[in-house]
Amino acid sequence: MTAAIEGRSREHSAGGGLHLVRWNCSSGSNAQSRAAVVIESGEHRWQATTKGTGPVDALFRAVDDSLRRVLDGHPRLLAYDVHAVAQGPDAQGKVTVTIAPPDSAAGERAKGTYDGVAQGSNIIEASVQAYMMAIDAMLAERHWQGATESGGNRRGAALPAAPTTEVDKEADPDTSRWWE
Repeated sequence: MTAAIEGRSREHSAGGGLHLVRWNCSSGSNAQSRAAVVIESGEHRWQATTKGTGPVDALFRAVDDSLRRVLDGHPRLLAYDVHAVAQGPDAQGKVTVTIAPPDSAAGERAKGTYDGVAQGSNIIEASVQAYMMAIDAMLAERHWQGATESGGNRRGAALPAAPTTEVDKEADPDTSRWWE
């Protein structure tokens, strides 16, 4: 069984920093999770497609891969927390993410921790939004000024193909007995 989720993110940064334009992920019990993201800032666009151990991991890795030149490495994930905000089928989850700069960062860029918080009924979307908010908070620091320009990728670069899902053809496709 696989699930594919695709979305367009709302702009989340007050300062107009990074904007998660589009994201897509697929995951299932007989497939490795895959994700793709498109991120923009000013006149720049970055995109990446990657795999992970689950949909959230795959999305975080795709964000990291797309911004590798901007951040000179991958941020360190220090905390990831999900809490239900209400009860019932319309309940939303609140996701909190805390990151630190990449291990490769030097000087002032190597210091600090940054939080991102997002809430929604789609935990996967809220997770990637919270992660992006934490990265955006880091890039808003004075000592990170100019990072998006120096790691720039002018808009108009070709977008990657949508990820495909790998299905185990040997698995029993009859799911009607799963819940018995």
